[in-house]
Amino acid sequence: MRMFVGSLATETNTFAPLPVGRAAFEGAFYFPPGQHPETPTLCTAPVVAARRRARQDGFELVEGTSTWAEPAGLVSRGGYESLRDEILDQLRAAMPVDIALFGLHGAMVAEGYEDCEGDLLARAREIVGPKAVVGAEYDLHCHLTEKRVAACDVVVLFKEFPHTDFLARAEDLVDLAIRTWRGEIRPTMEMFDCRTLTGAFMTNQPIGRAFIDRIFAMEGKDGILSISLAHGFSAGDVPEVGFRVLVTTDNDRPKAAALAEKLGREVLAMGRTATPRHYKPEEAVELARKATAWPQVFGDRWDSPGGGVPGDSTIMIETLLKHPDVPSAIGATWDPVAVELCHAAGPGSHLWLRIGGKATPVSGPTLDAHVVVKAVTDDLVIPFEQSWVSLGAAAAVSVGDVDIVLCSKRSQTFSPPAFTNLGIDLSKKAIVVVKSSNHFSAAFARIAPAIHYLDTGGPFPHDPLKVTYRRVRRPIAPLDANPWP
Repeated sequence: MRMFVGSLATETNTFAPLPVGRAAFEGAFYFPPGQHPETPTLCTAPVVAARRRARQDGFELVEGTSTWAEPAGLVSRGGYESLRDEILDQLRAAMPVDIALFGLHGAMVAEGYEDCEGDLLARAREIVGPKAVVGAEYDLHCHLTEKRVAACDVVVLFKEFPHTDFLARAEDLVDLAIRTWRGEIRPTMEMFDCRTLTGAFMTNQPIGRAFIDRIFAMEGKDGILSISLAHGFSAGDVPEVGFRVLVTTDNDRPKAAALAEKLGREVLAMGRTATPRHYKPEEAVELARKATAWPQVFGDRWDSPGGGVPGDSTIMIETLLKHPDVPSAIGATWDPVAVELCHAAGPGSHLWLRIGGKATPVSGPTLDAHVVVKAVTDDLVIPFEQSWVSLGAAAAVSVGDVDIVLCSKRSQTFSPPAFTNLGIDLSKKAIVVVKSSNHFSAAFARIAPAIHYLDTGGPFPHDPLKVTYRRVRRPIAPLDANPWP
């Protein structure tokens, strides 16, 4: 058996003002064939899973390029096409192959391409022919289009939000693909479109946890091979945005279709009951002030670089500075210029610093503050599950009892070392604010008595009713009433 594996991924916020070219991929995560590290990232997990399985089973593995760009705005046509063609040329050179697998995010949009992943997979299918097994793993915040499903034999999505299972699901993908090639199973996929932009839920919350545990219990029984929930990415103005359910059975299409619809309608029945409360800035400070155990940790979901926005909002920093009696920390705020000035000044220096508010009007006003530089580092590297993430050159500054982490590379604040590696003692803070949607929760739950979520008002388009969609298929909730047949 001969297998090919490659990865091309980013998450596109079509409303974000940050363009993405090839250089963004090369600067964030780019490994030519065979050079991928042993540790996986979110979307390159199939490379690591395939590599481990090849060592175990002894089949021949051909690795293509693996690359990832931090979520931002539209990808340039040239950037996408050059990386797509690079991987497809590697696939052609590897022919003949029995299996071709791809690690994808599933929400990439480029100039002239509303469905980048569908385009890539359809071209891959043309190369390998109808008899080879084609498969893909996606982030659950993807646009699960009909085109990309039709091009594949096997599709697997992350199940967990926060994404703690990307390697486990990659292992599922590899296993199902091998079993398909051996003739042990005949995957048959059916998808149900929930016609909603707001069905997403967190699996670290009770309702979402119970639902996902039920799905895990169904897989591997009664001919059900896999169940995937595509929560969608509402910041992508593309035709097939929204929540979808994909069920894969062993050659039983009616069962797949019936179960996909049943589960999809259960998701719709949840409504917003699976979403935890999101606190306004002043409410968050008051909650922390009254708490009996600290630190109280809040995720600033609407300024998370993981959603494609800059991550330089000053709204919550300004709120914390209004309450100097409440010890706090916030990070990581993207501001390469401020980081450079802190490095030039050095630890222990006092200086006036202009922080954040540079990329977009909804980031809030630029904050001018007299700060003390607490620490600097040439590369702030933090763990995220099995992977490592670089925030680039970074600095920690303080204004009284408010500590602020500044970074030069945009990324979510996944874990406490974003603070502790710069000498910030989180145990002495009443409130800690992290710029992340939910991926911070697993790591921060180990050091915090409670995890909460913020609604700072932007810049991520968190309310679909306040967003002007031009490309979305209609009808769809909540833009339209009663969109379900």
